[in-house]
Amino acid sequence: VQLQASGGGLAQPGGSLRLSCAASARTVSNNGMGWFRQAPGKEREFVAAVDWRGGSTVYANSVKGRFTISRDNPKNTIYLQMNRLRSEDTAVYYCAAARSSSSSTRHTNYHYWGQGTQVTVSS
Repeated sequence: VQLQASGGGLAQPGGSLRLSCAASARTVSNNGMGWFRQAPGKEREFVAAVDWRGGSTVYANSVKGRFTISRDNPKNTIYLQMNRLRSEDTAVYYCAAARSSSSSTRHTNYHYWGQGTQVTVSS
């Protein structure tokens, strides 16, 4: 599976961005999918995950109520809608496909990773 993340860029505090992650080579419609992020000098951290049907989602406390993960299985694509952005959301965002069909917060449960897209929140 190849995962291509896009949609990153520069946003002002309080603004919004929508990230996309398109899968190719094979379908990920049976895989749980997730978003992680890594800020400079910090470890990669979990952001959000969704199960294979899109019916179960889980979020990091830091983004709960501001970010929404969703998926479109016919398009083999997942999304991360990010609202009310903060400077601390600045990071490289990675999408990943899980080994199982469920949503997971643990990066060790993911075996396919995209290349990352930079999100910078600054005035």
